[in-house]
Amino acid sequence: MSSANPSPALSADTPLVSVLIPAKDESGNIGALVDEITLALRPVCTFEVVLVDDGSTDGTADVFLRHGRELGINAQLITHAQSCGQSTAMWTASRHAKGRYLVTIDGDGQNDPADIPALVRQAEELAARSEHFCIAGFRHKRKDTEWKKIQSKIANAVRRQILDDGVPDTGCGLKLIPRASWVLLPYFNHMHRYIPALVRRLGGEIAVVPVNHRHRQAGVSKYTAWNRVWVGIVDMFGVRWLIQRSKCPVVAKTESIREVGR
Repeated sequence: MSSANPSPALSADTPLVSVLIPAKDESGNIGALVDEITLALRPVCTFEVVLVDDGSTDGTADVFLRHGRELGINAQLITHAQSCGQSTAMWTASRHAKGRYLVTIDGDGQNDPADIPALVRQAEELAARSEHFCIAGFRHKRKDTEWKKIQSKIANAVRRQILDDGVPDTGCGLKLIPRASWVLLPYFNHMHRYIPALVRRLGGEIAVVPVNHRHRQAGVSKYTAWNRVWVGIVDMFGVRWLIQRSKCPVVAKTESIREVGR
């Protein structure tokens, strides 16, 4: 992966990519997911996998550690004492991640890790011209129930009307954002649904990449029509308020005066 303006060399303990996985009771999915992430990224770039176990009771953490050790990858496990929700789990993961690029992926296995290299290639191109950016996956062939698809269509339509964030499918868990951009985002519950809008607030560029979507193989979804659509309306107006009151100053020049030695 190359760009017109190559990124600085990475130190030995700084991977190019940190894959962030928020997970609660996903023991039936997490092992295969870690295997697939390794298969996708090991030939492409340096990486680590950061999993936040958000109050699981089914041994998710043990499965993750076992697969990480067997694969010989760089991995971190952070365990919440009690469930705090997906956004908080992602935020915790981001605070421990070391990579230049943070890739978020759902722990249920419905996102395909084979799509991550395409996001990384796109990131190296964007980094040559943009300080801040977000690459969002677009599930163009969703493998969900018709009722879930209807819920998402409603949520996406409302979000586009209120925020105009430049993405057709903000519910897709597969996204890439530079760590330097992530640390500037405001934290609040459900903020993971509004990452593209929050990156735009920084003056960042948004790119959309079609990605694969798969059926859940084990476990059950943690979302309902209530927490997927209606609860988010208040958050959307809050994000819109933040965007309308944001300013992105452009520094024209800096000058320094040094004290003459006494």
